[in-house]
Amino acid sequence: MPRQIPPYAVADAAGILVAPVESYLKDLSLGDNSPATCRSYANDLLRWFRLLWLLGVDWEKATGAEAATMVGWLRTAKNPQRRRSNPSSPPPGSVNPRTGKQYLRAGYAPTTINHALTVVSGFYAFHRHYGRGPVVNPVPESVQRRRALAHRSPDSPTPLHRRARLRQRTPQKQPRAIPDAMWDELFAAMNHDRDRALLQLYVSSGARASELLGITLGDIDWSGQQLYVISKGTDLREPVPASPQGFLLLAAYLDQAGIPAADEPVWRTRHGAEKPLTYWAIRRILQRANTKLETNWTLHDLRHTAAQRMANDANLTLSEVRTIMRHAALATTGIYLNTRIDDLFDKLQEHYNRPRVERSFAPGYDPADIQAVFGG
Repeated sequence: MPRQIPPYAVADAAGILVAPVESYLKDLSLGDNSPATCRSYANDLLRWFRLLWLLGVDWEKATGAEAATMVGWLRTAKNPQRRRSNPSSPPPGSVNPRTGKQYLRAGYAPTTINHALTVVSGFYAFHRHYGRGPVVNPVPESVQRRRALAHRSPDSPTPLHRRARLRQRTPQKQPRAIPDAMWDELFAAMNHDRDRALLQLYVSSGARASELLGITLGDIDWSGQQLYVISKGTDLREPVPASPQGFLLLAAYLDQAGIPAADEPVWRTRHGAEKPLTYWAIRRILQRANTKLETNWTLHDLRHTAAQRMANDANLTLSEVRTIMRHAALATTGIYLNTRIDDLFDKLQEHYNRPRVERSFAPGYDPADIQAVFGG
């Protein structure tokens, strides 16, 4: 089925398409960007134009003042996607005592604000190429950053540079892998072969959530113990290895649920009309397990767990782990080598409880002589 170009558009309050945005999204789509990227950019531009309409500023006359207003609003407003209908839910931004992971804050994340600035900057850079819009881009840019990244190898570390004005500080977070004991709890909370197979394949293959949900029968290599997934970003069909236990659980699930059509996804719903299992459905399964276990694990934590287990396996090199995880840069794989205090708990307890070594001497020596030589 041919893809619509652009796959998404932005309309004003009267339902009329915003032509400048439509032309930009069309160019974005023609540049082989995915529909998900176009949708994300369309949402950011819709927010930007709503701000301009509220302020009564034409898009061609926007300045840095309007960009600063947008950033100020995003820093103080509550994100509607963070609303909680359950009054007993943990407060936004609090830390789960079992996992040590922080719940999402009520507002917009710094990465979301930076993404919005990037989209608006790209929108005006596109129109400036055709002689439209303001002469100066409303979004300030960092000349130092542009120079630092101009001739950088993908495998070299990112050089330090000053942030541009309005850009938010984004601290580097360590990935939160699931400890073995808590992984056993989570796996035991699954009450169906389908869910157990999904979790086992996630944690042994390192595949992303959407990648694994999209596999069909033709993507399963039973003899080679690997799955073929469509990689995020590249859209390439690539093999990923998985554990024998994962394939046994997958076989048990297919034996129970039946074999789907050749072109249909393997993972299907259990209740109601049979249809492909969506990301939101498997996310809900994990949420129910989190409620039962009082944890806050996410699907992406399973990928972190797979990467950390592989990276700390003496039989696998970091380059091999990078190939399996399909990371763009080796530095991304390297962050999983960092040792966490949680993982050292047993070793630390052994260290703290180790008895003090008592000094002893071979029998036959006079205690007075030992006292004279070695002291008290």
